[in-house]
Amino acid sequence: MNDCKLGAVESRFADLIWQNEPIASTALVKLAEQELSWKKSTTYTVLKRLSQRGIFQNQDGTVTSLLSREAFYAAQSEQFVEETFSGSLPAFLTAFTTRKKLSKDDLDQLQKLIDQIRR
Repeated sequence: MNDCKLGAVESRFADLIWQNEPIASTALVKLAEQELSWKKSTTYTVLKRLSQRGIFQNQDGTVTSLLSREAFYAAQSEQFVEETFSGSLPAFLTAFTTRKKLSKDDLDQLQKLIDQIRR
């Protein structure tokens, strides 16, 4: 999956699928009509685009994910750090913490994560 970015509307549509999968494509059309005010053609167009990007599939009228929501957002985060900070997580954290101070709880959770990774 090369493109880990979703627009705001694509993201809402993807969340509908992740929350309801597996879902019949006809049920997805109805859900997208209710939640997004989309027509059938719009639903199928966006589904096709996201399927071509390797996120979802529509097989025999049933829509499922090829990537879990968590895996997708992990890949999106990796891509952001790579593109914006040349892949440097310390550079990202430095930039992040210049404007947002981390709480003691945040720091404890990060330390726990570091300790787990080191094992």
